[in-house]
Amino acid sequence: MINLVIIGPKGKMGKLITKFAYESEKINIVGAVAPKGRDYIGEDIGSVCNLGKNIEAIVYDDLNDIIQKCDVIVDYTSPEVSMEVLKTAAKHNKSVVCGTTGFSKEQFDTIKDFSNDTPILYAANTSRLVNLMYKILDMVTKSVGDEADIEILEMHDRLKKDAPSGTAKEMGSVIANSLNKELSDLAEYGRCGERKEGSIGYHSIRSGDISSSHTVMFGLMGERLEITHHAYNWDCFAKGACKCITYLYGKEAGLYSVEDIL
Repeated sequence: MINLVIIGPKGKMGKLITKFAYESEKINIVGAVAPKGRDYIGEDIGSVCNLGKNIEAIVYDDLNDIIQKCDVIVDYTSPEVSMEVLKTAAKHNKSVVCGTTGFSKEQFDTIKDFSNDTPILYAANTSRLVNLMYKILDMVTKSVGDEADIEILEMHDRLKKDAPSGTAKEMGSVIANSLNKELSDLAEYGRCGERKEGSIGYHSIRSGDISSSHTVMFGLMGERLEITHHAYNWDCFAKGACKCITYLYGKEAGLYSVEDIL
């Protein structure tokens, strides 16, 4: 059994990961960590996450109080919280599955440094189909990327803080790598005015409770190809996170991705 600590169990992803991890035959939840001052600190995770029963694992407000009991930490919170989690995990040589998005380049460089000391699996999107979509994007880009007008449209709920989404950025990176270029040299965000030749256009919509939707368009004269992924709820991401947890267990220090699992 893989002993797991969940960061942010009351969050949208934290609650779902708790559900599917509890149902897994390979994962044992030993505790969770929430921000200091929350009224559910010290309560059983089963009660906090509405599992219908207590599971003999409580919510702490300090990762250091539970970290020695775990093998893997899973974290879908915020860049600020995640950086502290990763720092603590690296100090104690504990594996981390991190699905937080919105990191700056400097923060991600630090994550790479942390991975020299501990196994880290970073994934902006843990959906199996999204990661298969990356492979399709690579294939299409290598075929027509030099002549196509490439646009990325992504939609999420109104509460999502970062734009473009981490998934959209990963899609852009896949395309840029296939073109042997840097995404930072190609990305054009929220276009105003004429289209820049050879750019990758990003368009972000935040509305209502849209779960997740990503479309990449390859436009040629007289025709276009659209590759789209829709998530109807967040279950696919939570189930994918659990697959990441079981994959990362026992791995050597390094930076891993969902592509390694596929």
